[in-house]
Amino acid sequence: MKANKPSLILFFFALLCTIIFDWAQQDFFATYAKAIVLPAIFIYFLISSEFQIGKTEGAIFFFCFIGQVYDLMDIESSELGAVISFLIVYLLIVKIFITEHDRIKLTKRDILPISIVVVFIVYLLISVLSLQLDNMKKFNLLYTFYGIVLSIMSYFCFVSYITKGTHITLLMSLMAISYIFSDIFYIFNEYFSYSIVLVLIRDVTQILAYFFMVEYFLEKARIQKKPIQQ
Repeated sequence: MKANKPSLILFFFALLCTIIFDWAQQDFFATYAKAIVLPAIFIYFLISSEFQIGKTEGAIFFFCFIGQVYDLMDIESSELGAVISFLIVYLLIVKIFITEHDRIKLTKRDILPISIVVVFIVYLLISVLSLQLDNMKKFNLLYTFYGIVLSIMSYFCFVSYITKGTHITLLMSLMAISYIFSDIFYIFNEYFSYSIVLVLIRDVTQILAYFFMVEYFLEKARIQKKPIQQ
């Protein structure tokens, strides 16, 4: 068994336990299961990358951990703390896209699918923000900025996949989709009455977002090493 496999197995075991405990409405045990997720996937990343981690990636893991802690604490300041933490995460991911990826080159055949993506993202942004802003009168500007940053990150992921169609752009898109659904269903859980299905989708997509993010980091590192090896 490879050295990184136990941590990955632990990650998916924590995901399975989260699903089971969420479904059984055992919030106490679900909290402990979710607390295992980030340490497990972080250890998997460290071992897989041979303990090489960039400053930006390290900061992303740090703020993911802070945001997760705020979410699990469930105190009065938890929502604001989690929003700020994951806002920083999205900003750092956008920074990676800008500084470490080639510029996107569009062709005529890309115009239609990209237009559909833009309309879809704008529609989601307006619809979800209208729900959130009606429900939360405070921090309106922060939530708006949060939604815009998430939309920019998602746009870059989807357009990269449309124009390139590579494995790394697929991972980027899966990461973006997971983060989008996680945030949308987080808002749904706040806005609508309690639903096990909404809780399950929120937790599963959030956990899967970490997995796809780590796989994206690892694939990016492998691509960046190739020219050196040649």
